Amino acid sequence: MSRHAPRTGVRRYVNLVNLGGLLIVVCTTLPLLWMVSSSLKGPGEISATPPSLLPDHPTLDNYDIAFVRNGIGRYLLNSVVVASASTVLILSLAFLAGYALARLPLRGRGAIMTALLMLSVFPPIALLVPLFLMERQAGLLNSYPGLVIPYVALNLPFAIWILRNYLSGIPRELEEAATVDGAGPMRTALTVILPLARPGLFTAGVFSFTATWSEFLLALTFNGADDRRTVPVGIALFTSQYQVPYGVIFAGAMVATVPIALLVLIFRRSIVSGMTTGAVKG
Repeated sequence: MSRHAPRTGVRRYVNLVNLGGLLIVVCTTLPLLWMVSSSLKGPGEISATPPSLLPDHPTLDNYDIAFVRNGIGRYLLNSVVVASASTVLILSLAFLAGYALARLPLRGRGAIMTALLMLSVFPPIALLVPLFLMERQAGLLNSYPGLVIPYVALNLPFAIWILRNYLSGIPRELEEAATVDGAGPMRTALTVILPLARPGLFTAGVFSFTATWSEFLLALTFNGADDRRTVPVGIALFTSQYQVPYGVIFAGAMVATVPIALLVLIFRRSIVSGMTTGAVKG
């Protein structure tokens, strides 16, 4: 066998990997490009046959209708308030719980982690009716707390899982040194561990913010008032009985996608660090 055969096999493998990566990029980018293009088209261009990827006569009329006539700005504000408040509460509780699971001598730790993993994939639709009855009884319908409370409860298990795995990778010597200096467990967690846990917090925060930002079912059920609707619900209600304004819907989808895209781009390195550390050390 030629000595160049292994090298040729490696090159073929690398080429296949590169080709697969290129296909993934195309498959994920093309829908986004189509959404951007359609948001700049008029009604005639969107329904034209055959369709065109780029608009012949770009226009911002769809964005004008989305903001001025359909009030998507109010929906954006509601989503920002709900998603931000939910994320802050989730991270605050998840850090404390993750630190306890990573460091304190707790009995049944494995069972707790298994339960958290099961709860993180539990379908929210199974809780829709009892949650609605509870919120109606408590007077929380059509309010920010009416969404924040269930969002925190539903997304907290996964955030705890991520932070527990990340915190397990932080050397214990740092805590031992803080203990020698006289710091208690809470002070150690907040002053020593918390600054080191920023990549894990960013990872859990981005996942939590994205989940609450894009959630539709609970928002539609609990906040039916127009001044409390979030972006996904508002965009879904752009349609009328007689027409579906696809251009306006695409424009609204673009407006709703930009905050998430910016969040991921800004914190991409921290997200990758938090995910890989949790995977290796967990």
